[in-house]
Amino acid sequence: MKTAVITDTTAYLQKETIEALQIHTIPLSVNFSDGSFREGIDLTTEEFYQKLAEEEALPTTSQPAIGEFIELFDRLEQEGYTDVVCIHLSAKISGTLQTALSAGEMKENLTVYGFDSKISCSPQGFYVRSAAKLALEGSSGSDIIQYLTTQQEQVRAYFMVHDLNHLRRGGRLSGAQAVFGSLLQIKPILHFEDGQIMPFEKVRTEKKALNRILDLLFADLQKGNVSEIAVIHANRPEGADMLKEKIHSAYPHADIEISYFGPVIGTHLGPSSLGIGWC
Repeated sequence: MKTAVITDTTAYLQKETIEALQIHTIPLSVNFSDGSFREGIDLTTEEFYQKLAEEEALPTTSQPAIGEFIELFDRLEQEGYTDVVCIHLSAKISGTLQTALSAGEMKENLTVYGFDSKISCSPQGFYVRSAAKLALEGSSGSDIIQYLTTQQEQVRAYFMVHDLNHLRRGGRLSGAQAVFGSLLQIKPILHFEDGQIMPFEKVRTEKKALNRILDLLFADLQKGNVSEIAVIHANRPEGADMLKEKIHSAYPHADIEISYFGPVIGTHLGPSSLGIGWC
């Protein structure tokens, strides 16, 4: 038995992590007026936010073609893998997971398992790292899926967008909600609920919204059941550093990483968004 772990680029894992844990990645793409760009390959995150600021039209995003999965599965089969665990961004916002499973049905000598993270970005990466470590220890695909399903009960993530119009224009938030938020200068705290981006609480100011997210994290830290924390930003490193420092001040021994909303997710959230995920 030999198990491979596949994810997509919206997990925004560090290159060192991908290499050390032997994780396989499939890129999603961002489509601007001058072409389609695979995130992390044809377009860096820095280039994306610069391009986003220069163009009037909001870009769109697209999932990988089924042929990319088939090509990867063929290679894994040749390398002696028997099981493949595919962990992707929420199936409610992308068809990437279904494409992976469809490709898997075409393989006779590989057993392909799909796991819907029901989220994206660093929290998706929590699952990927867990799965990859188990795979390296020799766990089967079915055992890994069972573990991830249990882990899903512990994953939390909350975020705040700077401009609701990106979510509205991208079809991730109703026009009425966006107008309401803009008129009253409300900074809603958002989260993933059953795989969809939903309002968690409506807060008046950005400062109050971020403090509320910190309060939610601190409540879980006090219970002693938090092992990983990720501060996530959309081209706003100073905001991420500020949040990390606040967490460290309260919990000096907390394990905190700074990650980012890359091109695909940044298309929908817009620049200057901030969030925290933990498990």
